[in-house]
Amino acid sequence: MPLIEPVPLLPPQQLGAVHFIAVGGAGMSGIAAMYAGLGVPTSGSDQADSATLAALAGAGVRTFVGHDPAQLGDAATVVVSSAVRETNPELAEARRRGLRVWHRSAALGALMLGRRGIAVTGTHGKTTTSAMIATLLDAARADPSYVVGSPLTSTGRSYRLGSGDAFVVEADESDGSYLQYPAEIAVITNVEADHLDNWGTAGAYADGFVRLATAAAVRTVVLNADDPGSAALIGPIRAAGKKVITFGRGPDADIALGTVRVGAGTATAQLTSGGDTGPLTLVVPGEYNLLNAAAAYATGRELGLPGPAVRSALGTFTGTSRRFELVGEVGGARIYDDYAHHPTEVAATLTAARQLAGAGRVVACFQPHLFTRTRDFAADFGRVLALADQILVLGIYPAREDPIPGVTGRLVADAAAAVAGAERVSYAESVADGMEALAGLLRPGDLALTIGAGDVTRVGRELASRPAEGRR
Repeated sequence: MPLIEPVPLLPPQQLGAVHFIAVGGAGMSGIAAMYAGLGVPTSGSDQADSATLAALAGAGVRTFVGHDPAQLGDAATVVVSSAVRETNPELAEARRRGLRVWHRSAALGALMLGRRGIAVTGTHGKTTTSAMIATLLDAARADPSYVVGSPLTSTGRSYRLGSGDAFVVEADESDGSYLQYPAEIAVITNVEADHLDNWGTAGAYADGFVRLATAAAVRTVVLNADDPGSAALIGPIRAAGKKVITFGRGPDADIALGTVRVGAGTATAQLTSGGDTGPLTLVVPGEYNLLNAAAAYATGRELGLPGPAVRSALGTFTGTSRRFELVGEVGGARIYDDYAHHPTEVAATLTAARQLAGAGRVVACFQPHLFTRTRDFAADFGRVLALADQILVLGIYPAREDPIPGVTGRLVADAAAAVAGAERVSYAESVADGMEALAGLLRPGDLALTIGAGDVTRVGRELASRPAEGRR
């Protein structure tokens, strides 16, 4: 897929009627609702009906089920995501008419005009970090706007159009669309090779972050000094005249974390920065969340908020959907759901699970995401999945990709078996079969995790919602 190149932006009120294709998607629905909230004539279509479409209709968006060129109506601007193919009949008609066609990132960037933009990016941790920033700004009564990749558990929403001047966005690096946002502050959580189907090489992927951080609008870059990939960018970014604020566990970081302790569902550290030193206590697990919180803290301080208030606000953050989210209990086994879909993320999630499991087993149900990622990282997935006591691998969730001959979820299962032993590894091709397989694996006291960026999230939720007599 070609990378998304930035386009000149116009304020939403100058775009005419706006039509969103695939409006029911998580990345599109909030933006469409914001446009309707501003009084812009807004419509959208999706291939299937959903609760999201019903909510959008209630928010003033004209919604359609299915794709038909006639549904464009009098739209002057059409918004698409990276998942919408050129063969889509509505997109084809928009091209034929010569309408303005924008990627969703441009539609979101237009909403940011005239505000203090904060773009949160990186290979891992974008959703949590951007949600933490939104939480601390809300606690400061700054009435922020935000669009993040998953609903906050505290509000049940992944977007908000506030009256304040801060606008927080989760900036997706996978397709280059993060270059579109007019951000004053860029936050880079870490940089590790991914999405090479789009970027080609690890070097090109890293260079994209430099391009983002050195854009004309950017004034300050918040960056992880512990991570080799992001630390390597410090020199080029400073050479471009940008202010860099580092965070990490090392004493030389501008925001330094010391005396780190991770417990059952909590994480604490002593945070030290210029003018503020004190405890940082989170009610979400994992050392990685302390690093996410340090990035959020740095952003809050850069926006002028006092350190103690920022630390206190971060302590109220309860997470987002599909980020180590407890979804239920089955026969005395707790089931959590997590969006991790890169080997580093899976390792961090399973490490946190081990700390939370106590004497119980950790059972991982993993669904690989994308054929190209499975091809490139099958061995790495197998290695990190061995951190679990029992491993269940599902078939690949293809998302936007077509199959690659010979690339299946069994590559990951075989790699895990080579490390953990065949007796600890199971395979199920479908989500339905995975649900039955997981039910058969669970014992009282287990901590089970459904892991992946696809529909593996259904496994634990539907299993936990069954009547007790129907689970086996």
